[in-house]
Amino acid sequence: MRLFSRRHFIGQAAALALAGAFTLPAMATELKTGRPISIVVPYGSGGTYDTFSRILAKGMSDYLKHPVIVENKPGANGVIGATYVAQAAPDGHTLLMGGTGPVSLNIMLRKSLRYNFDSFDSVSLLFDGPLSIAVPTKLGFKSLQDVIDHSKKTGTPVNYATLGPGSVTHLYGLLLGDTLGIKTEPVAYKGEAPSFIDFIAGLTTLSFSNPNSLNEYVKSGEVDILALSTPERVPSFPNIPTIGELGYPQLVSSFWGSMHAPKGTPPDLLKKLSDATMYAAKQPEFVDMLTKGGLRPLGESPERLDAQMASDREVWGKIIKDNNIVLD
Repeated sequence: MRLFSRRHFIGQAAALALAGAFTLPAMATELKTGRPISIVVPYGSGGTYDTFSRILAKGMSDYLKHPVIVENKPGANGVIGATYVAQAAPDGHTLLMGGTGPVSLNIMLRKSLRYNFDSFDSVSLLFDGPLSIAVPTKLGFKSLQDVIDHSKKTGTPVNYATLGPGSVTHLYGLLLGDTLGIKTEPVAYKGEAPSFIDFIAGLTTLSFSNPNSLNEYVKSGEVDILALSTPERVPSFPNIPTIGELGYPQLVSSFWGSMHAPKGTPPDLLKKLSDATMYAAKQPEFVDMLTKGGLRPLGESPERLDAQMASDREVWGKIIKDNNIVLD
């Protein structure tokens, strides 16, 4: 009979344990051949985010040599699509075309969501865009100081058009009021088109829409843009000062678009997806479309997106809390 030493037994046990460890199921770090990457757009087909995503999908597919498709899951102001991605397997095959609303404001405004800030891994900050501080020409305001002086002299609140409670335009008006020391009053609309009708008629005093949306009214002499919310002047509107130039750096802000993966995506795979997204975001077709739309192309790193979301939590989170805004 062969006798085994204790040392031999322990060695064999360790070897078996190691062998077992290497045969445990591992998280995939490569994309599966034949299975496409799906960019989930939380809005309907044919819209801005849908168009952006389809251009990005082409660039990403070229970079990865792997099929990338777009899947629309609209509803609840982006909640349905974002929830779908948050609950998807973190295997690199499902991404979210996100932005200020779905992955930032919604989380702070809606307590009943089935996702939170920890539900996603950042892939890339794709672009950002300025908010206008605009007035109807017929009201006669030539500067932001005119608006401030009129409000303080008459004691009347400055009303402004918003795209609904909790929207960037709603929150920015509250931030502006706090910063300038005046009372502001939001007026909610179901879209930009109806808000512009009242705005041009002088029924609302301020609009914070993207300047590109207001451009035709600026050219017709019906609207004056007093400032833009960006830290630097926008190339397509070189003569319009920034809000920082007017002495209010705390009002520098923007809305933004981003790409996210489900939390827990393996680091190597996440880097591959990030590199592909940043590559696609810097291709001429995507850059040209953004620039023509008055947006600023970025295509920046996951860390830059993390920083943007942290800034949102600090700035918008305070406004939401101070004004007790809850959408549930």
